[in-house]
Amino acid sequence: MISDIKNDATGRMKKTIQVLEEDLQSIRAGRANPSLLDRIHVDYYGQSTPLNQMAGISAPEPRLLAIQPWDANAIPEIEKAILKSDLGLNPSNDGKIVRLVIPQLTEERRKDLIKVVKKDGEDSKIAIRNIRREMVDSVKKMEKDKEISEDELKVAEKEIQDLTDKYIKEIDAVVERKEKELLEI
Repeated sequence: MISDIKNDATGRMKKTIQVLEEDLQSIRAGRANPSLLDRIHVDYYGQSTPLNQMAGISAPEPRLLAIQPWDANAIPEIEKAILKSDLGLNPSNDGKIVRLVIPQLTEERRKDLIKVVKKDGEDSKIAIRNIRREMVDSVKKMEKDKEISEDELKVAEKEIQDLTDKYIKEIDAVVERKEKELLEI
């Protein structure tokens, strides 16, 4: 039973790290990457549709993203969605393709992005701690219901804390890697 709780915690903590890494991929580091647009949703015929499901997105040059919608009538909506996003990019189009020029990051913008990265990292740490709290509560309930002994409770709490510490360190490493990437010129 305790191993089931630990396995559940491990799976949820890994998923938290995975979500953090996916979120950080969409933060631009001065070079074009199609994953920058993963969080963009376009109002397409009254439906909120992910941009990457309605257009081909490529990076033909290091500082350029090309968005080729499958329906050219969607171009104005795509441009609106990009302008509304927090990316700070200005789209231009030629009637068939929407182009996004990725500007060189200023020092101030880099610092702002690092703050966003740190906030995302802190949010992930909070999620990990919430998982820990839930797992500890489950183990305490098992002890209260006389399913496990007090000694087993202490061992389980320590194992859950060790697991938490491991994933907190992993979050710190992910955040640090992204900070280094943002500081590269």
